[in-house]
Amino acid sequence: MTLLVLMALLYFLPTLIGHNKRAAGAIFLVNLLTGWTIIGWFVTLIWACMADPRPMVVYAGHGVHYCSRCGTPQFVGARFCSACGRVL
Repeated sequence: MTLLVLMALLYFLPTLIGHNKRAAGAIFLVNLLTGWTIIGWFVTLIWACMADPRPMVVYAGHGVHYCSRCGTPQFVGARFCSACGRVL
């Protein structure tokens, strides 16, 4: 039983690494469908390890700017979006 759990964790390692990426659902789907092939597993692992590009912050003037990911207005000086939690 323990071996089976360890094998499942190893199989879904790319999904576990990429769980907080923008493309987390796609990473899971590709891992699920092609993870049984060595090439598919490594491609998904590399994709999960790649850095997400930082969202651009659009300034709207006078103390307010918007998160480029979700569009929620944020105060200048905020480090994280209050709606989606991304780093500003």
